[in-house]
Amino acid sequence: MQQFHDILACMKYNEKRDYQNNKELNERVLPNLPSFCNAFFVGIEQKTTPLTRLGYARDLEIFFQYLTTQSANFAGRDLFGLEKADLNQITIDDIEQYMAYLTQYEKDKKQHLNGERGKMRKMATLRSFFKYFYRRGDLQENIMTKIDLPKIHEKNIIRLNDDEVNKLINATAKNPRDEMIITLFLLSGIRVSELVGLDYEDIDLANKTFLVTRKGGKQTILHMGEQLHNKFVEYFQTGEFTKGTPLFTKCGHRLSVRAVENIVKKYAQTAAPLKKISPHKLRSTYGTNLYKATGDIYVVADVLGHRDINTTKKHYAAISDDIRIKAADKVKI
Repeated sequence: MQQFHDILACMKYNEKRDYQNNKELNERVLPNLPSFCNAFFVGIEQKTTPLTRLGYARDLEIFFQYLTTQSANFAGRDLFGLEKADLNQITIDDIEQYMAYLTQYEKDKKQHLNGERGKMRKMATLRSFFKYFYRRGDLQENIMTKIDLPKIHEKNIIRLNDDEVNKLINATAKNPRDEMIITLFLLSGIRVSELVGLDYEDIDLANKTFLVTRKGGKQTILHMGEQLHNKFVEYFQTGEFTKGTPLFTKCGHRLSVRAVENIVKKYAQTAAPLKKISPHKLRSTYGTNLYKATGDIYVVADVLGHRDINTTKKHYAAISDDIRIKAADKVKI
């Protein structure tokens, strides 16, 4: 146990998170799956993060629990006795009934609910799983290609307007740490996981840049505007920061993602009580304002770290009536 803590102490936040996710995957979740599943996780290791693989494993844990307890074809079978060849016996009915099962099921003596997005994620895991073994020649056919996936209804994208942004900032005025957190979200659009991973040495005030670790471990240098730069200068005057110091702490310990989510929620209840505001909503607010200011969807995609421009278009390209109004007068004959 001491060796484990010594290893963690020498790691950066993102390295520590990956280490813990790998440990959870290998020591707790994989042992609950049929042994042939190990090949799948080895096969996808180079293209996925530890967090993604852990999510896949948890989804497969639910699937095989269902298969060996609820499915007409497999109920009563020993989960650990299942072999790759048994995948060929899984039918379309098994998969469709599994989707219905996911609406409400019991696991570890707790009730779990899934809406359309939860079901879609779990079906995406199965698609990757079956595709892997089909591509290897272990399956006679890939039945997942015949499954109709849940229809996803688009959600209204929630953002803060200018008045709500001002109220949110004003609400944090007596707490420099929380004010810095909110300001950083609103002036950079970084993800909450990127924010909690920041250390003091990641901030370069001289060059007005800071280093974030994106999804998948890619590091990106972002530029800070004058307003954000000044806020960092003020923040660093409120405490002692040295190399290796997490940027945001409580009682000397790095804030967790959940802690930051609670901080945002607390202040948002004052600034926008009718909106469910999360760090991601502050990211959406930044993306909205950046698109309004530039009108360039590619700039928004790059700054937000979107791998797929379609993700950006989906959230920001159709948001602004004022841009449409301005466009109406751009072309004349």
